[in-house]
Amino acid sequence: RRLNFNISSISPAIFGLICLIPCKLAGGESGSFSLANSASTFFCSMEPLMPSYLEQTTRMLGQGRKVFLETYGCQMNTSDSELVLAIMGNAGFNATQTIDDADVVLINTCAIREKAEGRVFSRLQDLKRMKKVQKRGFKVGVLGCMAGRLKESLLKPKDGLCDVVVGPDAYRSLPHLLHNAEAGEGDNINVQLSLEETYADVRPVRTGGNGVSAWVSIMRGCNNMCSFCIVPFTRGRERSRASHSIEDEIRLLSEQGFKEVTLLGQNVNSYNFIDSQEEPDIDILNTRPPPLQDVVPMSPGFRSMIKHKAGGVRFAELIERIANIDPEIRVRFTSPHPKDFPEELLHVIAKYPNVCKSIHLPAQSGSNSVLERMRRGYTKEAYIQLVDRIREIVPGCSISSDFISGFCGETEEEHRDTIDLMKYVGYDQAFMFAYSLREKTHAHRTMKDDVPKEVKQRRLAEVIETFNHGLKKNMDSMVGKKEVVLVESVSKKSDQELSGRTSSNKPVIFKSTVNGEELKPGHFVEVEITEALRHSLRGNPLRRTNLSGSLL
Repeated sequence: RRLNFNISSISPAIFGLICLIPCKLAGGESGSFSLANSASTFFCSMEPLMPSYLEQTTRMLGQGRKVFLETYGCQMNTSDSELVLAIMGNAGFNATQTIDDADVVLINTCAIREKAEGRVFSRLQDLKRMKKVQKRGFKVGVLGCMAGRLKESLLKPKDGLCDVVVGPDAYRSLPHLLHNAEAGEGDNINVQLSLEETYADVRPVRTGGNGVSAWVSIMRGCNNMCSFCIVPFTRGRERSRASHSIEDEIRLLSEQGFKEVTLLGQNVNSYNFIDSQEEPDIDILNTRPPPLQDVVPMSPGFRSMIKHKAGGVRFAELIERIANIDPEIRVRFTSPHPKDFPEELLHVIAKYPNVCKSIHLPAQSGSNSVLERMRRGYTKEAYIQLVDRIREIVPGCSISSDFISGFCGETEEEHRDTIDLMKYVGYDQAFMFAYSLREKTHAHRTMKDDVPKEVKQRRLAEVIETFNHGLKKNMDSMVGKKEVVLVESVSKKSDQELSGRTSSNKPVIFKSTVNGEELKPGHFVEVEITEALRHSLRGNPLRRTNLSGSLL
């Protein structure tokens, strides 16, 4: 079935979102748009989001077979892998920590940069050789963003690299697809994006953590459509998980003894759970925004392609609710977008001792012209004003960021603007990369990746050098201060020492005893900082404490 629309009058911004906009079939069945190759029309292919085979009973599909899971990429992928293990466990599969006895090998992938995909392809070739040399018949599944980007091409017979391909919104179908692969039935792929899937009812299997810190996914997808980013095309539209299910998970983690949670999402601070589950108002054909009284106002100097509906539980309220569940659980969050930082959120961070004084604020560039080409929705000046407000409202708050060197058309002057921004802010942590062109993105369709590789690498080296200079100043300034540190693990270099992090996310190494008491992961301890290393601190433990500062 097809619906045809004339798109000659639709703006490029709205056209770029069309493939992400879901629809409803006449019978109430969910579907999604896919674009036809046409100059003036598109059709929406309305295939069900939930294939009919998902109606089968899943409990016995695994029959005790062992699953080995490898994860590449960001924290969201780590969190997704915990969901996958839960789904597989519910279907009768057993997780294994060694690939040697695995019946199923799953690779959860990242598509954000070409290098990340290269690592996965290399690993798939290794698995192909392993199957041949060891004469083993284990099934291989490719999951996540790379599956969503490359789709059927991963199943090409000439490659034979995998048996199952599953996108981020289709993990529930994985046991069935593996069952079909065992039976030799069809192309076993499901990369359908969903408007509603948040896995809110799936309890993650946390097997690889330290028992102290846990990831908690609060939303999925992204509406920002930055010109360099593939995420909206691999993870779909934004949708917020029900606030009560998030709070229930935090309560459970508190009962289990966890001492820190990190709230995850592609753009956490645009979180907005509306209990009625009403759809965002987007007028495709006329591109008219919702009435101003029905949308959330942007902070001065920031703009967005998508207007967020007013009402519902927004991020600042969610943070406050979670902070009140257990005052002895630290709360972190990542990744936010600079355009969605109302002052209300900053005041919540400042108010609660258990909300960590650490904010990730991805700049990507310090050049207004590059930011415009990136479609980031802010200027360098607006970004700096936000940084200044953070430091005014949340004293001592650390700020981290992301930077891309060598974006399409970047000049030396634009690169220098980025260096200047980094010097002004003095970041405590940064993720810095040379630009990698991704297919399907706005940049791929409309711009040229024209900065030579050697220039990208030289500029990236200058960005890293500038960051390291600022980091050293920040770390040196910590010497002599007293910080509350959450013990996370035994130090990698000595079993007589422990490692943990401050509220501002700085790593600290210290002795494993204080006042004759053996310190353990999960303890809060007051530490006097005595030495600044390159990327961490050393200190002397003074006493056991809690987040309110009471002596234990």
